[in-house]
Amino acid sequence: MIHRFVFHNDGLQPVEAVRLSPGQAGLLNGWGLFTTVRIYEGIPFAFERHWKRLERDAERTHCPFPFQENVVRGQLHELLRANKVAECAARIYIVYNSVGFWRSDENFPRVDLILCSADLPSYREPARLGLREHGRYAASPLAGVKVLSWLDNVWNYYEAQQAGFDEVVLLNERGEVAECTAANIFCVKRGHVATPPVTAGCLQGITRSVLLEIGASVGAPVEERALRPGDLYAADEVFISSTNRSMLGVSEIAGHQIASAPGPVTLKLEKAFGGFVRQYLEARSAASRPR
Repeated sequence: MIHRFVFHNDGLQPVEAVRLSPGQAGLLNGWGLFTTVRIYEGIPFAFERHWKRLERDAERTHCPFPFQENVVRGQLHELLRANKVAECAARIYIVYNSVGFWRSDENFPRVDLILCSADLPSYREPARLGLREHGRYAASPLAGVKVLSWLDNVWNYYEAQQAGFDEVVLLNERGEVAECTAANIFCVKRGHVATPPVTAGCLQGITRSVLLEIGASVGAPVEERALRPGDLYAADEVFISSTNRSMLGVSEIAGHQIASAPGPVTLKLEKAFGGFVRQYLEARSAASRPR
């Protein structure tokens, strides 16, 4: 459930006062972008990485992006203070208004900026995953872009939950493992860690990017390579990662049991990731102190 106040374009408003219109064509067509940022101790973790991904996705989707990183970061802090939260998740939405035929002549900016926060959702560990064939189309020019039109993800997630699973592994058109609906996926075999490459159609997740960087430093380097369901079934460990979940061990995939969840390599990477987060928070806190 999102919190009481929302930052909309130029200022804070109670959520019920935020006005969105059917004349905002990007809203109804799903033409826009978003990202989910984890908030630790009132600090947006890895904000710079999220921002770079938003800029990249804006260019790919031809979505105007007239925003400045330091300004939006400040607006996000203002939102967190208004909602009196320090441990939560936050969303940054960009809505393209001036596009297509079905738009109104209302005085909208070309793009809307919406910031909101919410309590962290709860997750079960170990997680049980379903399997969906043709869940990703890796050849799509929008593969790996976090666009507002998120139906494919929430629909697959809903069906997985209805079947008793916590998430679902999405295969691409080549039968390769791509990702889950809102998480990247990793497998461990004889101490070697692998995750699908972006060419499989997966999102370049923020947690995933950190793990690719720090894995080798703790003796668990992460390799990007094509994976098939059989690689997951035969793995010693499987885990998923996302902004809200950090890392979760997986105990089952479509009826196939995974022996260790969470396993020793998963726990080692989880500890290393926690250390990376702590260093980031300390650096941000030091940078914000008055000199």
